[in-house]
Amino acid sequence: MTDIGRGAGPDFIEALARGLDVLRSFRPGTPAMTLSEIAGHTGLARPTVRRILITLEALGYVRADGRGYALTPRVLELGMAYVNAQNMWDVARPHMEKLVALTNESTSMAQLDGGDIVYVARVAVPKIVTLAVTIGTRFPAPATSMGKVLLAALPPDELPGVLAEPSRSGITARWQPEPAELDASLREVRAKGWALADQDLAPGIRSIATGVRGGDGRVVAAINVTVHAAETSLETLLEEHLPRLLRTAADIGHDWSLTAAVPAITV
Repeated sequence: MTDIGRGAGPDFIEALARGLDVLRSFRPGTPAMTLSEIAGHTGLARPTVRRILITLEALGYVRADGRGYALTPRVLELGMAYVNAQNMWDVARPHMEKLVALTNESTSMAQLDGGDIVYVARVAVPKIVTLAVTIGTRFPAPATSMGKVLLAALPPDELPGVLAEPSRSGITARWQPEPAELDASLREVRAKGWALADQDLAPGIRSIATGVRGGDGRVVAAINVTVHAAETSLETLLEEHLPRLLRTAADIGHDWSLTAAVPAITV
């Protein structure tokens, strides 16, 4: 496993970093793994992995099963700690629910994590789609409408480094653009203020997205509307759903600005 943002220096706790490596080694399609498989994914020695797994099992984050080890639902606490700490998602949710009521389509919000987008909020309608999405799901950013919006919003000097980071989504997108093609796509997103992904990630998935700005005017997150290509045409997506999406993003950004302006009171 490639070390992501590996630190150095006397204050860096290598044991903690290795424990996180073990947790991250469980990916879609690998709900349970043997000690040897985890060691192979992480690049750690088997005795080290064994001690980490014993510790994680004692803390309730993994469990031993017949084949090896699997994560427990308690791992969700780690991700939800971030989501719950950001009250902006609570502010956004009523607006997202209103958008879903108007479109009868799912809407999500995401932020960048390296070269991937990570879903941080979602209001879904029950529909059969190619790829399942939940809070914490990650996809390669260039192949998604939200990813294009977030990449286009980056300062020019940061974009090459972000694009150089390998995806940790476990997904191979249909659209694999050359640098010049992606650059042209991002220029178009900057000019329009929104992005379209027409089955770029996987067959049948079509979406539009735009940025949601904080009080300082920066794009904090992206919000989308996702449809099934066989059910919803591009015309419907762009002519009916896009104006609603843009209004929703503006309303959320306005409320975020108001929330940030409220002074914190300590009792």
